[in-house]
Parts: sequence; structure tokens; C-alpha cells
Amino acid sequence: MEVASSPSVDEREVERFAQLAAEWWNPRGKFRPLHLFNPVRLAFIRSFAAEHFGRDARALQPFGGVSLLDIGCGGGLLSEPMARMGFHVTGVDASERNVGTAAAHAMEQNVLVDYRTGTAEALALEGNRYDVILNMEVVEHVASVPDFLQACAAMMKPGGLMFVATLNRTLKSLMLAKVGAEYVLRWLPAGTHDWHRFLTPQELQAQLEHAGLEVMRTQGMMFDPLRWDWRLSTDTDVNYVLVATRT
Repeated sequence: MEVASSPSVDEREVERFAQLAAEWWNPRGKFRPLHLFNPVRLAFIRSFAAEHFGRDARALQPFGGVSLLDIGCGGGLLSEPMARMGFHVTGVDASERNVGTAAAHAMEQNVLVDYRTGTAEALALEGNRYDVILNMEVVEHVASVPDFLQACAAMMKPGGLMFVATLNRTLKSLMLAKVGAEYVLRWLPAGTHDWHRFLTPQELQAQLEHAGLEVMRTQGMMFDPLRWDWRLSTDTDVNYVLVATRT
């Protein structure tokens, strides 16, 4: 599989999140939505990966010996919990400030994560391969989705898993994830998302298949305002995750 030599990162998006680096681990700060979102994401990844790799999801660290790449890791909100589950975690982000924040927090918490500043393309060209790749809320921020996914797919081991979470391009997502979250509730800084960059599940699946992967599951996730938390759902109109494998 040919991997593009030039990175697919969008420098404006990298800088936008780099400016917020100090906020990553503040549960009441600008990344509060991700802190609320994390429990359902972690539970889904743990359950699906345990079934796929034949591990006991109830074990304290069921994923010993399983390598995991968290691409676009930000401040490490997923990388650290994955390491605590026993995964051998590599966290990569294009922002040096994000990586610095993530590494400092992991050190404080005595959690072992291999954090690196870089891009998917550069990592793929080094010949790195992983059992699991987390690609969570990243594709809507890259400059070239096909090049980015090709690089990620090239790093998957046969039989591995890739979790790709993003936002659907619907009127519902425009009202809730863009207008509502950024301008009404102020959950996110204005301009965090460009609705035109959102991908439908069908578009994302086609891109993953073009990269040589097979989609195993499409899973919706929705916010429940009555319980004030997130849950799995059949509704993919706003947030969803595709799970793919390489045969």
C-alpha cells in the first residue's frame, strides 16, 4: 500500500488545538465535552477489543501484549486509560504542545505511554505496525482524509482493529454539534468544527474500504440530556464510530 510522503495535517487545526493544550485535563474546562464523552468511548473500545482478541473484558488489564496507536492523541485523554487496560500505547499528535501536556500528565500519574510529536504518514513510513489504532474525532480536522486513512491503514497488523469516530454531516449535526455546542451551550470554542468537513458513515466506510479495510460495525453514540451523559445508540445522525479490520 502506497503511503503519501507529505503529511495530511491541517496546520490551522493543529494550532487551534495547540492553543488549548493546558486545558486538556480540566474536566470543567474547554474539553469538558470530551471528559463527558470518555466513559462511553472507553467502554465500547474495551468491550469490542476484548471480544475480538479473545480477552476477558472484566480483567483489570485484559490487553497485555497488545499494541495500540492513538493517532491525534491530544492531551492523552484516551491514551492513559488504554495504558491502564494493559495496552502498549503509542500516542502521536502533530502538536508539540499537546504531546508535552500528555507526557507530563502521564508522568505525574505514573502511567507508561510512548508519546511522540509527528504525523500518521511519517509513522507509517517508519514501518510501525499496531494491533489497534484509535482514530477518534480526528478525520474531520485533517487536510486529506484519503491520505490520512491510507497511512493509518498501512500501520494495521492483519487481524487488527481501527476505531474511527467522527461526526455525521446532517442538519441534525449542524444544529446540535455545531450551532448548539459552539454557540448556544458554549461547550466548545466557536470555530472548533467545520460542518462541511463532517463525513457520512457511507462516505467514511468507502474511504476505509479504499484503504483496504473491512468495516465490521457502525455504532451511533448520543448525548442524553436527562441523564447528562452519553450512551450507545442506533442513531448515527450526529456522533458515530466505525470499527474496521484488516483481513
